Amino acid sequence: MLNQFVMQEMPDLQKKKDAIVAQNAQAAKTLRDIEERILYNLTKNSEIKQILEEDTLIEVLDEAKITGDDIKVRLAEAAITEKEIDISRESFRPIAFRAQLLFFTICELAVIDPMYQYSLQWYANLFSNSIEHSPKSPDAATRITNLNNAFTLNLYENICRSLFERHKLLFSLAMTVKIL
Repeated sequence: MLNQFVMQEMPDLQKKKDAIVAQNAQAAKTLRDIEERILYNLTKNSEIKQILEEDTLIEVLDEAKITGDDIKVRLAEAAITEKEIDISRESFRPIAFRAQLLFFTICELAVIDPMYQYSLQWYANLFSNSIEHSPKSPDAATRITNLNNAFTLNLYENICRSLFERHKLLFSLAMTVKIL
């Protein structure tokens, strides 16, 4: 739910995080390829005299040193940027926490009556709709409150439409207890 919120609310931030993850994976692959080339050149020449006379091994080692240093610098920069992105994302963790509480509340309705079963896809769509239609605010705390209130009300109204009258009060109590 946190990922879905960030993708909808701050798509630039999510794209930046995805790009960093892809860059880190590419850097790891490059380092692994360099290590394999070094090992190949070392095993190709079994004698120490041949290893020392082999120019390709020296060239591969020089290239590995330059590439490795460059990758380490990029990984350090990416780690700092990723930490900043994660801090920004984590400020919206209460939204995901509330959404998780409410999801498991509606999952427990199946214990009351097996007819009350809701899919995660339906739930995610409802959450997405609430993100779009809840009041926006530049202040994170206000935005969290607005979204939590809008989503809770939206979920309550949608679930109550599908409940038998005698189960609505029980659902209201369960929701209230979970939220408190």
